[in-house]
This record gives sequence, structure tokens and C-alpha cells, in this order.
Amino acid sequence: MIYKLRTLIIIAFALTPMVVNAQAPEKNIHHREQLWVGYFNQTRLSNKWGLWLDVQHRLTDNFADRSFQFLFRPAITYFIKDNLRVNVGYGYIHHFPAKGMETHRNEHRPWQQIWWTQKYSGLTTLQWLRFEQRFNEKVVADEKQDGYNYNFRIRYNFSFFIPLKGKEIVAKTPFISLGNELFLNFGDRTVYNTFDQNRLFAGMGYQFTKNLNVQLGYLNVYQQEASGNNYVSSHAARVAVFHNLDFRSTTTQ
Repeated sequence: MIYKLRTLIIIAFALTPMVVNAQAPEKNIHHREQLWVGYFNQTRLSNKWGLWLDVQHRLTDNFADRSFQFLFRPAITYFIKDNLRVNVGYGYIHHFPAKGMETHRNEHRPWQQIWWTQKYSGLTTLQWLRFEQRFNEKVVADEKQDGYNYNFRIRYNFSFFIPLKGKEIVAKTPFISLGNELFLNFGDRTVYNTFDQNRLFAGMGYQFTKNLNVQLGYLNVYQQEASGNNYVSSHAARVAVFHNLDFRSTTTQ
């Protein structure tokens, strides 16, 4: 049964880009190459409380010609169960100037999330539902203005991790990583682009220790711009380090 499930998952992810591309002729789509590098940490302080941190640097144009975004995103975590938790945090996002422009733009992004994972024989699933409030500095004609543009966004992620040896992902295990995340915009300024973007990831990972793994793969970011008929398809190489720490004593775990 698990092998049939693995096959269906792989087929579903393989068909997703085909569905997106089938809609392309009636849209104006711009393509670009990017490199995303990130460090993701979850730290357990007690049975109920912990911390989240992710730091990312994204480059663009021929993968790494210039900086695109920098993200710093800490949060407090409350553990409902070991595999079910809630995060409340803040994100600082620095947007580097667009090509040919000079103005840097900052974004302040409070966020809340419910995160849960489930393990099966030969398969681990991860899901999260995230709610973001976005305060973007106003920029007009390559110059900053007073105040912020505000909107909010909902994100839903569903990922699969399949060990390439054994029945579970433990230390010294290579694995396949597949994921898809859908973004939806809301707010007064959202007129033509309620659909914000879709991120499809396929790659490989290696679990070095119980608490540390690295994933490398291809990420496609298909994003609708505010005009409604212009889209950007970013083809990104993504390198991500996932690091978990647990400061509980063995008697409280």
C-alpha cells in the first residue's frame, strides 16, 4: 500500500507544472532564475514552549547576479502535542531594489501558524497553515513615501518526506522531499491578485543526525502580479538547513 501511495504522490507533483503551463498562453509570464539559501531552527525549551527561527537570503537573475530578498523570522512556539504546535512571530523582510532601480524596501510581517506532522511507515507528512499581516513601505517612482501599504495573506503548505532506505527518516538517512505551498492575498488593495503565488518544491535531503538535515532541490515560484494578467515564474535552486534543538532534561521528555 505504501508503495502505491508513494507512486501517486510523485505523479501528482509531476503533473502540477503541466497544469500551470497549460494556462500560460493567455497570460504574460516572465521567467527568471534564483538561488534561495536558508537556515531553519526549531528549539524546544520545555514540554510546552519553544522558539522558531528562520533566516533566508534569496538571489536572482542568472541564479545569483544580485540580491533579491533577506528574511529574518523569529517566533514563539506553543506545543499542543509533540507533532502539533502553534507559532506566533514577527518577520523582517528586506526587499532589494528591482533591476534598474535604487530604492530598498522594508516589510514588517507579524504572523501566526499552526504546524503539524504525521509519521507513517515509509512516509512523513508535514502541513502548516499560516496567517500573515504585511506592512510594506510605500515606494512610488523609485522613491520611498510616508506610511505603509497593508494587506494580509493566508498560506497553506503540504510536504512529503520519503526515506530512501528503511521505513523512517533517522540519522544517516537520505530522503526525497516534495512540497507545495499556496498563497492567497486579502485586503483593500487586493483587486486582481487574490491568488498570490504557488511554490512547488522537489528535491533530496540527507538526515545527518537526529536533529540536523540538509535539503537541496528545485523550487518553482509561480506568482501573479497586482495587475492581474502579469505573472512571474521563478526557477530557483534551494539549499536549506533544518536544525532542531531540545533543551529539556531527559526526565521531562
